[in-house]
Amino acid sequence: MVLELKIRKIGNSVGVLLPKEALSRLNVAEGDTVVLTDAADSGILMRSNQIEFAAKMALVDALCKRYRNTLHELAK
Repeated sequence: MVLELKIRKIGNSVGVLLPKEALSRLNVAEGDTVVLTDAADSGILMRSNQIEFAAKMALVDALCKRYRNTLHELAK
């Protein structure tokens, strides 16, 4: 699915309005929270805020902090 969305002014902020198809695909509704993460292709990935996903990301953050120097050496 490819959607082209306009960025709109909403109060003092800006945002995008998601069509029904996108809401259905994300399995979210008004008032739910979504998570934006970096994608490999310099983009952004949007997912529904599932507790399991948040727990996995917290674990990844902790591991990255713990093995920061090792990961830095491996990246060379």
